Amino acid sequence: MFNTKDHSLGSRLRELIWGLCILLLYTSPLYCFANFSQAKGLVYKLKEGLPAGLLIGAVGSDLRLDFSLDPPLLFNLPQKKPWDQYVTLNSTTGELFTSENEIDRETLCPDSSDLGQGCVLFLDIFVLPQQYFQLIKVKIIIEDVNDNRPRFPTTEIRVCVPENAQVNARFVVEQSATDPDLGFNGVQTYWLVNDFGVFTLDVEENEGGELTPFLIVTDELDREQQEEYVTDIIAEDGGTPPLLGTATLRIIITDVNDNCPQFSESQVNITLSGNTSKGAHLARLHAFDPDQGANAIISYSYSERVPRETSALFHLDHDTGVIKLAGKIDVSTGRFFKLTVLAKGPGCIPAVAMVIVHVTRVATGPPAILPRYIAAEKDGVVTIRESELPFSPIAFFTVKNTDQRGQKTECLLEGSGPFRLTPYKLFKNEYLLETTEPLDYELRQDYELTVVVRNPKGLVIKTFIKILVLDENDNAPVFKQSLHEVSVVENNPPNTFLIQLQATDPDSEGRGEIIYLLGSDAPDIFLLDRVTGVLTVSTPLDREEKETYRFMVRAVDRGSPSRESIATVLLTVLDRNDNSPRFINKDFTFRPRELPLVRDVFVIDTGRGALRARTPLDREQQGTYFLWIEAVDGGEPALSCVTMVTVLLLDVNDNPPIVLFPQSNQSYMLVLPSTLPGTSVTEVYAVDKDTGMNAVIAYSIIRRKGGEPGSFDIDPDTGNITLKKELSDRGLYSLLVKVSDHGQPEPLHSMVLVNLFVNETVSNESYIQSLLTREAVIEVEEKPWNVGKLTERPGADVLFPCQTILIALSVTCLGLLFMVITLTAYICCKKLKKHKMKKLEIEIPLKMNGDLVDRKLMQISNI
Repeated sequence: MFNTKDHSLGSRLRELIWGLCILLLYTSPLYCFANFSQAKGLVYKLKEGLPAGLLIGAVGSDLRLDFSLDPPLLFNLPQKKPWDQYVTLNSTTGELFTSENEIDRETLCPDSSDLGQGCVLFLDIFVLPQQYFQLIKVKIIIEDVNDNRPRFPTTEIRVCVPENAQVNARFVVEQSATDPDLGFNGVQTYWLVNDFGVFTLDVEENEGGELTPFLIVTDELDREQQEEYVTDIIAEDGGTPPLLGTATLRIIITDVNDNCPQFSESQVNITLSGNTSKGAHLARLHAFDPDQGANAIISYSYSERVPRETSALFHLDHDTGVIKLAGKIDVSTGRFFKLTVLAKGPGCIPAVAMVIVHVTRVATGPPAILPRYIAAEKDGVVTIRESELPFSPIAFFTVKNTDQRGQKTECLLEGSGPFRLTPYKLFKNEYLLETTEPLDYELRQDYELTVVVRNPKGLVIKTFIKILVLDENDNAPVFKQSLHEVSVVENNPPNTFLIQLQATDPDSEGRGEIIYLLGSDAPDIFLLDRVTGVLTVSTPLDREEKETYRFMVRAVDRGSPSRESIATVLLTVLDRNDNSPRFINKDFTFRPRELPLVRDVFVIDTGRGALRARTPLDREQQGTYFLWIEAVDGGEPALSCVTMVTVLLLDVNDNPPIVLFPQSNQSYMLVLPSTLPGTSVTEVYAVDKDTGMNAVIAYSIIRRKGGEPGSFDIDPDTGNITLKKELSDRGLYSLLVKVSDHGQPEPLHSMVLVNLFVNETVSNESYIQSLLTREAVIEVEEKPWNVGKLTERPGADVLFPCQTILIALSVTCLGLLFMVITLTAYICCKKLKKHKMKKLEIEIPLKMNGDLVDRKLMQISNI
């Protein structure tokens, strides 16, 4: 047994280089973590022959993808490749597992050992849905295990040794063993079972890394004593445990020939295009022999280690050494061929030359387009929802059969619409079709596009793709008007028609069908047909009981989720002459002005007949008092008469308006960003306990916060808040609305904060509540909008991180101080006014037969 140090050192060097290559693969740009907008790559190692169900790697976890997204991430192998059969992919977790098909590196990559390359599986994985799309390139390096034993090309190897061979003469054992395993798992050494005391083996490594055994003569030979020696030659690999290959070695002792053939080149390299025609001249090997005559005749042949199909593909002329292409090469994949050529002379050991043939792949025929769809597709028709964001991926196109000589192949998109076709990141001949703008089903329902590939030779290939836009419930019903004013004469018959409401919705199918509903504030006497929108009243109305009715109506579509809009119905009951006239002389009516309320009675001066209010009166608590006054004379018997005195209190503006809706400054209304200008989004509804002009209410927006200035406006008479222009900013819009009456001498008013949250949905209720409860100063509308404007982005003030807190505390302190001063002034004025009112007396003379009645004071209680 003989094992050289040079061979061991060379093998270790190859292992070191291979390890560095693997390290570079892990540290290359493909093996990194990037944002969603970048292409990603992963590299995994896997030993061959592993059982099914073994975890190879977790793609989502290794790329640190966010699995909390909604909708959740999905993983997909978009195109089935031959090597996809060896792995299975979990579509929800992105985990790769080995499949039922066991991986055999030597079968999967038969040329990897000859080329000195590793065996790699390449996978393309799509991350879906479309809004999260990215392409992940996965490399799986198949590591070799020692599952193959060395094999000799023949069971018997013949070596001819001349009988005059000198001691230490070397003779190549041309039929060396092969082992498809790599590195230390390949052939490492050779040894003889019996060396007969005259032979030994040495191993040399050629430029291609192959080990070739050499038979060395260690003692003199004598053909007359022994013509041949027969023993076994053993090839051993470096696995643990090592595997062995055996062949019979027949050593033949020949007569002497002075000179033997020698090749001028021991190794010839040939590069061959895949489309080379049959019969092409590839190379000519030249061997020379200085002898003359029959001893100089040289014949060329392939070694027995060359496979039969390879020798049939490359014809070798036995006399001239010319190699020609004898068949057609498979152009689908690049190939590598190794030809061992022998030059034989009479009675000589054959000379050996190595011919390496590299076949380069060339593009044949026109270019080809391979589509891989990201969006839903059937029979070349792609469907995409109109709610998809801009730059949503639709399909992935790979261009095949491109020119490899540096000439550029064009790939472009034909057709109209918000689409573009661009090269995908750093991958060559990969193109991504995506949207450039949001799609709108109401504007256009389908698009026809053509992907065109043109090579430098002018060949054009087209692929047609049709895109259907799927409608979504992105439009809410819209009433023709936000306020419907209706009037009806009192004492109407039951089920009287009032109005037919009309709303429109541009969405298709059920998403555009509208049903009409009454608001929760509508009295039960009103009925609204869900389909026709006809509003009726089920019972007669009485103006004297209630003159106006105000309530909400809703228009709701049948989409999922449904959308709706609201409108206001204002019903006025008209008076009818259904009450007889009454003589007012039969009683007395007085209209004193109301005073702050203090409980108790009226008194009358019995001598002068003057009726006085003993305590201040409040019209809002009781607007009318009915008093029966008895006048008694002093005769015997006394006579009397009775009359009724009606006291009607005149209103003074002592009540500010009361806001009924919105009910709280902490409430809010969701407003969709797609709401059209002119749409009524909500209203402020207030009442005033006073009457007349004191109860006429006007609405105005005095301050705003959030969003662009002037986005909303309010109707001063009805309090309806409408959108004035398109909403570009999302977030909270706060409107400080002043509700004022028209009282004299000084109008009274109330304030209410209307909060409008502009967004598609309310996804974070706690965040909105934090915005509503945050103490912040609302800047006056005339000031520049950017003053005091709040942003949602935390940490915007990097230089002064506490500035916002200090400003908020300062404003809060000033506000509290102002409130204390105002409250103190109000209490003082209230006490002063109350003190003056106590001194006020209203004297009302009662006449009876033209004379004043002079009686003692009579105390009269409230009636």
